[in-house]
Amino acid sequence: MTDLTRWEPMREMITLREAMDRLFDEAFTRPFGPLLSTQFPAIDMYQTDDDVVVKAALPGMKADDVQISVVGDVLTIKGEVQEKEEVKKRNYHLREQRYGAFERSIRLPTEVVADKAKAEFEDGILTITLPKAEEVRPKTITVKAK
Repeated sequence: MTDLTRWEPMREMITLREAMDRLFDEAFTRPFGPLLSTQFPAIDMYQTDDDVVVKAALPGMKADDVQISVVGDVLTIKGEVQEKEEVKKRNYHLREQRYGAFERSIRLPTEVVADKAKAEFEDGILTITLPKAEEVRPKTITVKAK
């Protein structure tokens, strides 16, 4: 016995609409593909009970070439990656390294005390530790038994 499937024209129209949305999304919002649309530098951010920690990958840079600022709840990392090797005749087969100035701003998940922030640079990884404001830190309340 064969199974009959009811034809629903609206289901096919929705599929066509999804395909058109995907086509326009890829054509206009991300015209250069996923590689060039990724943001530089790559950033990891996490929280502990007392701090917000941000790690940024800055390969080939020196600590003096990076500027960090916090305004309100936005952390901004600025810098410039210099091209070290001057090649007169360039016949690249693949070029993925980025050179030039960059600026990356991210919104912090909670209030921080920017004056007490610490930044360390080791092996191309910038680690920024921002202490949370006292009023947003978790507080423990001890329960006394009677």
